[in-house]
Amino acid sequence: MPVAVVVGTQWGDEGKAKVIDLLARANEYVVRYQGGHNAGHTVVVGDQRYALQLVPSGVLYEHVTPVIGNGVVVDMPTLFAEIDELERRGVSCSRLKVSSLAQLIFPWHQAHDQISETARGDNKIGTTLKGIGPAYADKALRIGIRAGEVRNAERFVVTLRKRANEEQSLLTAIGGPTLDVESIVNLFTGLAARLAPYICDTVSLLHNAREGGANILLEGAQATFLDLDHGTYPYVTSSNPTAGGACAGSGIGPRHIDRVIGIAKAYTTRVGSGPFPTELTDATGEAIVDIGHEYGTVTGRRRRPGWLDLVMLRHAVRLNSLTELALTKLDVLDSFDVVRLCVGYTTNGKPLDRYPDDIDLLGTVQPVYIDMPGWKQPLRDIRKFEDLPETARNVVLRIEREIGVPVRIVGVGPERDDCVVRA
Repeated sequence: MPVAVVVGTQWGDEGKAKVIDLLARANEYVVRYQGGHNAGHTVVVGDQRYALQLVPSGVLYEHVTPVIGNGVVVDMPTLFAEIDELERRGVSCSRLKVSSLAQLIFPWHQAHDQISETARGDNKIGTTLKGIGPAYADKALRIGIRAGEVRNAERFVVTLRKRANEEQSLLTAIGGPTLDVESIVNLFTGLAARLAPYICDTVSLLHNAREGGANILLEGAQATFLDLDHGTYPYVTSSNPTAGGACAGSGIGPRHIDRVIGIAKAYTTRVGSGPFPTELTDATGEAIVDIGHEYGTVTGRRRRPGWLDLVMLRHAVRLNSLTELALTKLDVLDSFDVVRLCVGYTTNGKPLDRYPDDIDLLGTVQPVYIDMPGWKQPLRDIRKFEDLPETARNVVLRIEREIGVPVRIVGVGPERDDCVVRA
């Protein structure tokens, strides 16, 4: 199957990087198709831990060409800090390609992010303040600077200085910070010169590779319920992490996608504000956070924990046309006496037969749970599905029945090979 998409099915942090790393072995191209440096992907290889923000996870394999697609917003200081760290640790980034159509992030985007979030007061979205939203806003306003512009150094400097001065006027008018325009121009001119060799017509690159029989993996950041259109708006990201976004953000059309792999934790977490029907604010929730090390890769923020929500997953199956599911972090529940699965919602005492399109309604629904016995033993050394304890297998099989797609991968530990792969 030459083109596959990996997409998060919850609110992010599902362990996509580990699954992408596993799947990358069979692919020649791994493509990041949306988002920016607000999302962290963590891969553990032996005693080495790699926290990736912009560079696609496949960079750890020498046979993979990692691609930053046109749907990504690129912060050059972060990108080169990441490249330099990977190179220092012996991981070559020479194969990296960056789409000429990707948008660039600049300091004024972060300034606008901070101003906007502060103005919200108690109604903060929970943005990472990295300028992602304002960069996508500039893209929609058609005033953004594309990565391909770095190929013409003289024109880039003119455009950059013009945009910086325009943004300074706007920031002054709204009481924002003062930009050091010439320092910005000097810094980003140097970074642009470093970026230029990586710039590529990635759409043509990927189509030529596909037509030549190469396997391509499309990697999303964030997840389905942070999608700008389909997530818990306004507590969402500024792009489309769903499988449809993979087409727009890579330039590969939907008829060429053969496989859509959804990633879900065996429980649920989210960062920032917004409704969360299965949220746990008790000792059980604290145990999940402690055992699962549920803190953001990029921000270090504590994630909000909850039981696995199968109503969400059923909706994610629909939105993404999932062909299968990878269930991560099942081992986090090793010590639990009972594992709860949310199989439905009620509102005002009546069953709700769908995932709500109203955020206020979602905030008031009551989860309907089934309780399943825990397995009370470590799973980490298990590699075959039939070797899992019966109670663990029953949880996986119940999830399959509820969402209507097979669970092909089960994560049983943090390292890249700590998983059970089913045929």
